[in-house]
Amino acid sequence: MKKSRFGIILPIVLISYFMILLDNSVVFTSTVKISQQLQMNAQLLSWVSNAYVLTFGGLQLFGGRLGDLIGRKKIFLVGLTIFTLSSLLVGLSINATMMITMRAIQGIGAAILAPTTLALLIDNYQGTLLSRAIAYYGATAGLGASFGLLIGGFIASFTSWRVGFLINVPVGIMMFILTARYVHEHTKLKNIPIDIQGTIFSIIGISGIIYGINGSKGKLVSLIIGIVFLIIFILREQRATVPLMPLELFKSPIRVGAYISRFFIIGMAFTFLYLAPQAMQNVYHDTPFLASVMFLFMNIPQFIAATLVPRLTAKFSNAKMAAFASLISVVALLWIVVVGVQRGFWLSLMVPMILLGIGQGFAISPLTSLGVAGTTGDVAESASGVVNTFHQTGQSTGLAIAIALTHNISNPASSFNTAMLIIAGYAFISLIATIIINRFDK
Repeated sequence: MKKSRFGIILPIVLISYFMILLDNSVVFTSTVKISQQLQMNAQLLSWVSNAYVLTFGGLQLFGGRLGDLIGRKKIFLVGLTIFTLSSLLVGLSINATMMITMRAIQGIGAAILAPTTLALLIDNYQGTLLSRAIAYYGATAGLGASFGLLIGGFIASFTSWRVGFLINVPVGIMMFILTARYVHEHTKLKNIPIDIQGTIFSIIGISGIIYGINGSKGKLVSLIIGIVFLIIFILREQRATVPLMPLELFKSPIRVGAYISRFFIIGMAFTFLYLAPQAMQNVYHDTPFLASVMFLFMNIPQFIAATLVPRLTAKFSNAKMAAFASLISVVALLWIVVVGVQRGFWLSLMVPMILLGIGQGFAISPLTSLGVAGTTGDVAESASGVVNTFHQTGQSTGLAIAIALTHNISNPASSFNTAMLIIAGYAFISLIATIIINRFDK
């Protein structure tokens, strides 16, 4: 019988996904207090984020394939358990070593959870319900990072930074109970080995590249190693009986365009979310909480835009919505570059933040749908893993490049304005990718 309502599956998926995305950005406004309490220098402090990014980005393809081979529900529960327990230990950390180690383990849990969440939607919904579910999923992907700043700003100003991680524990336990009771296992592949070699090559390749961009020492060597192993991984996947990342996913120009567009539009958004609060504090001398509150000008339009996506994509298509989202993002960033952040928040940032919010609200859901378009059940979670891999690596890569190109600019306003020009380039590349998608989306 065809479902007419979402039931409990969608809330389980969205809450779990929001939780793991939240931890990507909630830490930004807590870094000062973390460094003070755990006596961490700038280099150690950077690993609070880098450790999470390395394991999250490096293991997503593996996490996605596990669900295909073992079963979505089992892997979802495993990922939820790892993420919840590590969140508890991050919140209870007594030194830098414990904090960084637990953040890395937290990233492992997130890498298992993220691709499984989207695959659960594909398993449990069809037709219009699936389209709407993916739209809500995409909205969650966009809102997780931006609301993380707001929540992180509140936590940093009024409570302990530990609360940002400890809050995951009761939420994780609740999601575990609901999943165990209400989520049913669907057909899974049996007696098929996991591509161990491909797993190792992908982990070394992706982690090497991410460290090559975000690391502190041996960055060039790491980058070269990462690229070499990524090439070896692709060659391996061509021969594997059951590949970790089925290369058939890249036969569709629509899916490839969606991966590229997502990589750059997320790199743009994440970099803006990271740098804008710092600019508000360094240029306007706002408090962390006031800076985070200003992001309501981005969060509210983003939420409203995301709720309109199902109706708009039905009328204009996912490809057209993604192209429009990239276009208004380019306009928003060029506004900042032309006006200059030094002219004050109301003139320089308010309108661009509204436009960026609308752009993110319109972009993520269509790009999610386009990224899994035409996939069959046996590679659904692998497709989800690829989508989330491009999402995560886009964040870290985009931010690292912008910081690397602006770190020698001492003036905060000039540094921010230059960074905005760089990420306007990201949005422009995303726009080109979506234009190509529209050519094939007939």
